[in-house]
Amino acid sequence: MTKPTEIILKLAAKKDNITTAEITPKLGNISRQAANRHLRNLVKQGMLVKRGHTIGSCYILTSKASLLPSDRVKTRLLRQNLEEHKTFTTLRDQAPFIRQLKDNVSGILFYAFSEMLNNAIEHSRSKWIEVEINRDMTNLRFIISDFGIGVFRNVLNTRHLKSELEAIQDILKGKTTTAPHSHSGEGIYFTSKVADIFILDSFGYRLRVDNLINDVFIEKPERVNRGTRVEFSINLDSQRHLNDVFSRFVVDPTEPGFNKTEIKVRLFVVGNVYISRSQARRILSGLEKYEAIIFDFDNVTTVGQAFADEIFRVFKNSYPKIGLEATNMNEPVKFMVNRAQEISRY
Repeated sequence: MTKPTEIILKLAAKKDNITTAEITPKLGNISRQAANRHLRNLVKQGMLVKRGHTIGSCYILTSKASLLPSDRVKTRLLRQNLEEHKTFTTLRDQAPFIRQLKDNVSGILFYAFSEMLNNAIEHSRSKWIEVEINRDMTNLRFIISDFGIGVFRNVLNTRHLKSELEAIQDILKGKTTTAPHSHSGEGIYFTSKVADIFILDSFGYRLRVDNLINDVFIEKPERVNRGTRVEFSINLDSQRHLNDVFSRFVVDPTEPGFNKTEIKVRLFVVGNVYISRSQARRILSGLEKYEAIIFDFDNVTTVGQAFADEIFRVFKNSYPKIGLEATNMNEPVKFMVNRAQEISRY
């Protein structure tokens, strides 16, 4: 039987780089953790080189590694009196690869990095903030870590919510901020939209937005991160532009402002059955600030009459100027939504 190390090295010889996701199925009945152990052992033996950190990390034959571009700049900073634009300029001056980025990727990096570092400066209460920007042959990434109160706990306490899960749900709606007089609450929302992959990791909860597959995940990682860790990744050849992303969340392009949002309904309940009015009210909390709302029912198998009625009749009648749209509905969900909309018209 071929040894796992031989399978891994043969695949690495054929490709520029390999990932854990690629390796795992080729090793047969083996877990992702076991595959990672084999890869780490080959790195220790000097046969492979690891590129990247957490998001999109890959492994390369040592003989090929010297041929691939890999750059990284990292520093630890005192939060007090820190300014995000000056920090970015300093990092850019230290790292030529940042100045070599395509214009659209460079604009996205500056926007996202500045927004997330500003959040850490304004809200974390951490003494120190660690920042890193790195690039491998395919992806650009940044990581911002603080050691403060935690983004989810901060939202939970400020908005008097019941759990970190509710805090994550509020963040996903957009316009959620713990300092409404000085912040719009749009930073995390839009940063998560312009990334390929965006991660918020704080005190045992992880929000992962994967725009490559258009999905969102709420996870409980094994390792508890004390404070907040932001990870952002985008392909170096991405065709995404900031203005295109912003325009998706504007009702009228001639009018400024973030006034449209998208809600992934399945993230607002444990399981996939949506029955009660209270569940609907939880989803609707704070959405009166928008002019248009898209409810995405992907992976929701059924909803109750009361749930649909609360959104598509009660809320609609209370805020008739807000446009409501439902997408990705199966037949049972569509029946309930259509029924509530029909009743609302009379």
